Amino acid sequence: MSALLAIEGVTRRFGGVTAVDDVTLRIGRGEIVGLIGPNGAGKTTLVNVVTGVHRAQAGAVRLDGVRIDRLRSDRIARLGVARTFQVVQPFPRMTALENVQAAALFGGGVATLAAARERAAAHLAFCRLDQEADKPAGALSLASRKRLELAKSLAIGPKILFLDEVNAGLNPAEIDIALELIRAIAGRGVAIVLIEHLMKVVTGVCGRIVVLKQGRVIADGAPRDVVANPAVVEAYLGRRFAEHLAAEARQ
Repeated sequence: MSALLAIEGVTRRFGGVTAVDDVTLRIGRGEIVGLIGPNGAGKTTLVNVVTGVHRAQAGAVRLDGVRIDRLRSDRIARLGVARTFQVVQPFPRMTALENVQAAALFGGGVATLAAARERAAAHLAFCRLDQEADKPAGALSLASRKRLELAKSLAIGPKILFLDEVNAGLNPAEIDIALELIRAIAGRGVAIVLIEHLMKVVTGVCGRIVVLKQGRVIADGAPRDVVANPAVVEAYLGRRFAEHLAAEARQ
């Protein structure tokens, strides 16, 4: 598989703390990759480096072969790298439609308000929010606000989408809807990196899992193999939970 995103020996330090330590990853088009690890493992910092919030102090990041790690975050977004945040913060007084319209206009390269509105309406419908398009974003439920984040991210026309704890705080039915949307987005050829603590979600939707510990990659492979990896069991899963996941995978 040719790499859409290539992370090459990336390191990021904060003072004396190495948050990301010589990380190398390849992510292909339409791939759904789970990024997991203990709190403080460097997951969000790695995403921040890729998206231009922080600069790598060593290594490089390439999108479609073009180096992007020295670009501003807005430029990286326009090239096709999108993300959502664990704590969703839409413009609360603007409607759901206006929130997505703004993303299309300022991040998606849309030339006119009318075109941005048309694109926003299409993404809201895709994310099952068309009935809530005219509601203030601040009045939406948590599940709807999370889907609004997805719609905003899609409005910039991403090639790769980083989803940070997109299922946090959702009930099982809402999680099922979110996973359907994730699969549908990947089906359009968009690569997805899912930062997630719910292992049933990760093993259920991801074709591949990458595990970080103290800023380093300790495992990268198929869910069944990663769950059985002794280093992952020790660092993150715990033996009893790993055995439970492995038994479910065999059923």
